[in-house]
Amino acid sequence: MRMLFEMDKKDHAHCTHTFTRNSARSIIIKDGMVAMVRSRQYDYYKFPGGGIENGESPAEAMIRETREETGLVVIPESVQEYGYVHRIQKSDLDPAECFIQDNYYYLCETEDQLSSQQLDDYEAQESFMLEYVKPETAIRRNRNVKNSPYNPLMFEREAKVLEHLIAEGLLKG
Repeated sequence: MRMLFEMDKKDHAHCTHTFTRNSARSIIIKDGMVAMVRSRQYDYYKFPGGGIENGESPAEAMIRETREETGLVVIPESVQEYGYVHRIQKSDLDPAECFIQDNYYYLCETEDQLSSQQLDDYEAQESFMLEYVKPETAIRRNRNVKNSPYNPLMFEREAKVLEHLIAEGLLKG
């Protein structure tokens, strides 16, 4: 899979150990809009998806996480690799730890029927909801997130992936 871009804060030279947590995310485009998860609590957008569990391929994790977070059922035969984002930085929690993450993105289609969401506790607390959104709306909102407990690189990563999709003609800006 091709690397879309790297996010390296170059703040990890003195780290003594690493923590790796890769993720997989779906890109679902319908009628010029993109399916995203909106956090109503912190007012940001993210592509549906999440962490890859032991024994899971990135595509399997993307299918599972998309269903859990949104209720959308991915059609496995429609899954196509899009690219990944490599992120590396000093951990927000441990100054001796280097956080490394590859975020794998897949273009895919979904069944028309929704299943029910199966949100983790923090996802339910944030009131995660599926929203088909114009890319420029998600980009603007993610670049203006305030009062969130998350590292701002997460919001910028999603904005930059949306810009890639626009630049490649898969979405209109």
